Amino acid sequence: MAIQLLILGVLLLVIPVFVGGIFSDVDGMRGGLVFRWVSGQFLLWAGFQFISVPLIIRERNFSQLVWGFWLYMAALMLMAAGRGIRQIQRRVPASLVKGGGKGKQVSEMLFWAIFTGLLLFQLVQAVRLAYADGDDAYYVAISAMTQDADTMYLKIAYTGETTMLNFRHSLAPFPIWIAFLARVSGIQAVTVAQVILPVVLIAMSYGIFYLLGVRLFPEKGGQLPLFLIFTEILVLFGDYSFYTAENFMIARSRQGKAALGNIVLPFLLLLLLIFMKKLQEAERVPVWCYLLIGAVATTACLCSTLGALLICMAVGVAGLSAAVCYKRFRCLVPLAICCIPCICYALLYLLLAD
Repeated sequence: MAIQLLILGVLLLVIPVFVGGIFSDVDGMRGGLVFRWVSGQFLLWAGFQFISVPLIIRERNFSQLVWGFWLYMAALMLMAAGRGIRQIQRRVPASLVKGGGKGKQVSEMLFWAIFTGLLLFQLVQAVRLAYADGDDAYYVAISAMTQDADTMYLKIAYTGETTMLNFRHSLAPFPIWIAFLARVSGIQAVTVAQVILPVVLIAMSYGIFYLLGVRLFPEKGGQLPLFLIFTEILVLFGDYSFYTAENFMIARSRQGKAALGNIVLPFLLLLLLIFMKKLQEAERVPVWCYLLIGAVATTACLCSTLGALLICMAVGVAGLSAAVCYKRFRCLVPLAICCIPCICYALLYLLLAD
């Protein structure tokens, strides 16, 4: 079991951080290791979507997807390694972790301790408690059958009988990504989905809130940890409805629509905030920013078909606002290119889904 958990740790933590090295010198390293982890994971998710959907539509075996995604990860790691070597040759690389911790006040350290304690409490509860959700009867069952039967969306989730390809769900194959983690690690898909994955995805959600807080509260002091503490309080007491974002984050994080609401959309807001800041300061928007926006758009389609509409709306409103406010209408073209994956998957859904 220890080796299996180690494999999952490499897949979910080490490889995304290494791949995120492509953006290691981005924006003065604001966010540091957290930004590398999140951005690297989005590149991996986007690639999984691009590889999996054509194979699913052509009714290929799951094993072919596993090998194809391994090759994609190897290519990204080679790119990250090459970029890291060039950075070392040019200069001494910056620290992976955001600096400035020498002069911290006692109150700020206390706030960080409270935030860490509340985060650990949520992660422990996510592992210790089992939450019953009707959607798991489909999504987790799809992951389990994909791992065992080596087919993708060709069996009825509730009975296990063979059926025609389910186009409606196959265009958002987040359960297939869970099956990939289960196949590679050797752990059952149910355990990966309900025990292990919530820890990683909840931590990633707070990592993105941390990155937003770094942008919103750039001054040193206790503002950033206070912002994160209040975020945790809202999450802990946000289960006043079955459909709240807080409920999806804590109790249903293994589902693609939960990742869409708590990881994809917040990270998109971070990127649009960076995009707007660049335009406000009359700076050139770097290619990496558009690349990550495109990765976010593709990942939204991986999580849910509704993500295509939400991403296009958010990017469109932000782009039009920036073009009008800062007189930078040329930025609309690359933003529109970033939305092409959403448009393509939306058209596939209209053409193929019943």
